Amino acid sequence: MTGGDLDGRVAIVTGSARNIGRAIARALADAGAAVVINAKSSAAEAEAVSQEIRDAGGRAAARLADVGTPDGAAALVATAIDRFGRLDILVNNAATRREIDFAQLDYQEWRDIIATILDGAYLCARAALPHLVAAGGGSIVNIGGLSSYTGAARRAHVIAAKAGLVGLTRALAHDLAPHAITVNCVAPGLIDTRRRGPEPGHHASHATLVGRRGTPEEIAAVVRFLCGPDARYITGQTLHANGGVFMG
Repeated sequence: MTGGDLDGRVAIVTGSARNIGRAIARALADAGAAVVINAKSSAAEAEAVSQEIRDAGGRAAARLADVGTPDGAAALVATAIDRFGRLDILVNNAATRREIDFAQLDYQEWRDIIATILDGAYLCARAALPHLVAAGGGSIVNIGGLSSYTGAARRAHVIAAKAGLVGLTRALAHDLAPHAITVNCVAPGLIDTRRRGPEPGHHASHATLVGRRGTPEEIAAVVRFLCGPDARYITGQTLHANGGVFMG
């Protein structure tokens, strides 16, 4: 798979064994990038996505890693360097979105969610930075969420973490601009994804102007654009893809 606008580039997509992460990984591969697929524990799903990319003529490798730990983030980045020799793109997509009443939200549950979403983005960016610099620049894209702007019940930990990604995006845009590294956030709205648990309650209160939910592939297209050559003038921004539910 060659000739795309990301030909020769190498990307890591955290939490890419299914849904939006899988679509992002496939979109970057379709554009020519080699992609490291990541999951915390779903080895079979991660390898399946990697195989899909290879079957289509692309380059991919799967790596289990808990990005919410320093060792896990470092191991994931090391996989990209060991397998493909460089790193140009980091997409921080890994997330856990459990719902719980605030009165029952204990510290361990709070830390579990913050670790995966916000600590993971920080740790992966830190581990990736020297390699992005060595590559002469690159892109970091953080995957935020609609509820960090609209609020929602029973999601204080998730919303705090996702809102933190917006702040991290803006701060890193300043810090990394001298290295030709752009940093942006994509905030998906209601997306038609496969869930392991029940539908989040706050989804019932959101109606899109376009009359449907989005697809993972539509979010992936935004991420692909931000990682490509036509988005080098865009940094520090949050791009909302939500069918008009929220206009920020």
